[in-house]
Amino acid sequence: MKKKRAFLAIAITALILTVILISLEAYYVAIALIVGTLIIGYRELWSLLRTKRMPPVDERIRENLSKSVRNGFIFFIIASAFLMLPFSVFLIEKPDTVHVLGGLFLAGGTVYLLSYLFYDRAEPRLGEKGLKMMKIFLLMAGISVAIFIISVFLHNAIGGLFSIEEPVFFCIAVFVAPLTFTVGIIGSLVIFLKGLFSKAL
Repeated sequence: MKKKRAFLAIAITALILTVILISLEAYYVAIALIVGTLIIGYRELWSLLRTKRMPPVDERIRENLSKSVRNGFIFFIIASAFLMLPFSVFLIEKPDTVHVLGGLFLAGGTVYLLSYLFYDRAEPRLGEKGLKMMKIFLLMAGISVAIFIISVFLHNAIGGLFSIEEPVFFCIAVFVAPLTFTVGIIGSLVIFLKGLFSKAL
């Protein structure tokens, strides 16, 4: 009963926020909020539509949900901080707040969903070697983001201080970091899909 009330409270809150956003003509954020809420609560919503009951939650599912919420929240914070960096090359013009918030809601919900699928289905099916390789690819992606930020900062700092065109950090930011990030993400997704669709151990 408590779980159903909590789910209804979240749904009503999302509905109220959606109405407010629509009244403010922030349609993109409203759509993103609805989609993000559906992504996060798909398990409960599907169970209510099919059986009119909340899905059972054991210790394993509770732990998976907790980890997934944590991952989504961490991603949301990091992405927000990254988008606010004044020296980001993507912020040449002032960003549209509505589109940024909408993108963050959708991305955060997607990270939550992928995290839950990973902890619930992929992780138990991947061996120790698969999990280790996935961590390496994710680490590559994370390090590439840090390298990108540092390179852009150093490129702008050196160019501003000495009034010269600095090529090394520019090449790292434009070519090396994105390539490393792409390899890390693709490698992680390949292992994730392998665990998701492979037979249970």
